[in-house]
Amino acid sequence: MHSPELTAALAEIDAAFNGEASRAESGCARRCCTAEDAAYLRTPHTRVPAELLNRFLYKSPQHFADHGAAMRRLMPQAAHALADGTLEDAGWGPLGLSRADWQSWPHRQARAVETFVRAWWRAALTTAEPPYPVTDMFETCCCVLGAAAPLLAGWEAGPEADAHLADCVEWWSYNLLADRWPFTWWRPADEPRARVELQTWLGEHAPARLRPLGLTDLADRAALLALPYDTRWNDPYWSR
Repeated sequence: MHSPELTAALAEIDAAFNGEASRAESGCARRCCTAEDAAYLRTPHTRVPAELLNRFLYKSPQHFADHGAAMRRLMPQAAHALADGTLEDAGWGPLGLSRADWQSWPHRQARAVETFVRAWWRAALTTAEPPYPVTDMFETCCCVLGAAAPLLAGWEAGPEADAHLADCVEWWSYNLLADRWPFTWWRPADEPRARVELQTWLGEHAPARLRPLGLTDLADRAALLALPYDTRWNDPYWSR
């Protein structure tokens, strides 16, 4: 998956994180990270084997002597793997980057992370078959950014973007109609506010984009999301 914006974001990741290493990394006492494995994190300018990269990127912070340093060490290779679709575990758990305080990293690095995540998401929206399900990509991006608003703001209309919107509404609406949280691992501090934000955006924007696709019933369900709970469930839609 590529776009000029994503290519530029990857180049900035490469430059911003060039030479990073977790120099104090010694491995995990639970034996899930051997001394040989940890040596990759201590050594800059060295490719980490794909299986080990997958494992490192989804380990909890407690498995590292310096989780932030480990994530900075892995950022270039991780970003390219996400863009290429070669990160095997994407979509099955919280990406380690979402549990790192990357906003406190040096300005160039923090800016590069945010720029990459936004570019990765926008590239998915213009790709008919992105490397991972769009529902998983949305949740991964929300986890890293800590918010859905930037992703929703960039969800502009288009053939591929609207098809992905249909998939997401289909996947999320069952829970959102019942005011339930639709995500597995993204748990913001203000979950009710984030849920209402998503319901409101979908209710206002999705119907007009789904009806031209012939998805009238899905569009009608999406429109219900913008209504208060009791009004939603008393709507004539349910008797049709």
